[in-house]
Amino acid sequence: MDEDFKHIFIQGDASLPVLLLLHGTGGDEQDLVELGRAVSPASSILSVRGKVSENGMPRFFRRLADGVFDQEDLKLRTDELADFITDARIRYRFGNQPVIALGYSNGANIAASLLLARSEVLQGAILLRAMVPFEPKTLPDLNGKNILILSGLMDPIIPADNSQKLASLLQTAGAAVDIRMKPAGHNLTQSDFSDIKNWIVKETAA
Repeated sequence: MDEDFKHIFIQGDASLPVLLLLHGTGGDEQDLVELGRAVSPASSILSVRGKVSENGMPRFFRRLADGVFDQEDLKLRTDELADFITDARIRYRFGNQPVIALGYSNGANIAASLLLARSEVLQGAILLRAMVPFEPKTLPDLNGKNILILSGLMDPIIPADNSQKLASLLQTAGAAVDIRMKPAGHNLTQSDFSDIKNWIVKETAA
């Protein structure tokens, strides 16, 4: 396993999906653990810190400017993270349990990149304040994968139409996408928390 990824693993109920927690710019592997525990208390958690540093702030891949991603680095980091998840299945013995990514901002963007480039490692995703990371020449087969996208109508960083474009891209690839445009900015709200928790309850009850 690539130990360059600092991470936390918390063992949970083997009958539930594993939550893959992916922080936003400047966060770390601790950032979303409280959220993960709150929305699905019994789930195993794999929380990962991005390897890239932007002015001392951890990220999952480089960007050239706000909203302009280094595509070569994005591909490299997406493959690294996908391989890490595959290795983690063996190391932490969660076998064939579904893995659902719960990503915020930069973490949501790398999760979207995983869905588009290495879809085999995720069975679903919760994308919080996400945008299109790249547009593949050939769409993956995302049939059977359920995705929740929560976007802020007043988000100054990610335009609402970009989130809508991501939803359309994933839907065209076959995913079942639930996108909710909320009267919020880039930061998460209590309403986001409720939506995430209810979606996970619905998914785990299916």
